[in-house]
Amino acid sequence: MTAAAPEGFLRACALADLEEDVPKRVELDGVPVSVVRTEGEVFAINDICSHANVSLSEGEVEDCQIECWLHGSSFDLRTGKPSGPPAVRPVPVYPVKIEGDGEAAAVFVSVTQES
Repeated sequence: MTAAAPEGFLRACALADLEEDVPKRVELDGVPVSVVRTEGEVFAINDICSHANVSLSEGEVEDCQIECWLHGSSFDLRTGKPSGPPAVRPVPVYPVKIEGDGEAAAVFVSVTQES
């Protein structure tokens, strides 16, 4: 049985599709989003680096940060704030809801509201 989307949320992927510390790029209503499972939680952050306009999902995840592969800026997955130069502007982060249990659980993201 497929979990129904909570109001205002779109299905991003199955929870089982997310590898620990490996970003997954999805597009929701035309918005590029990087979905990340790390430290027992799932986060959704805009997939475009605020410094260089490249995909964050191609970078690495460590200590609840996602690093831009091009110039090394890291962004906090909880707040979107950069940890240092060259990026100075945060990127949007989005609310995430997990619906269902175990392998059948689905990840939903709201791109119409920032968390």
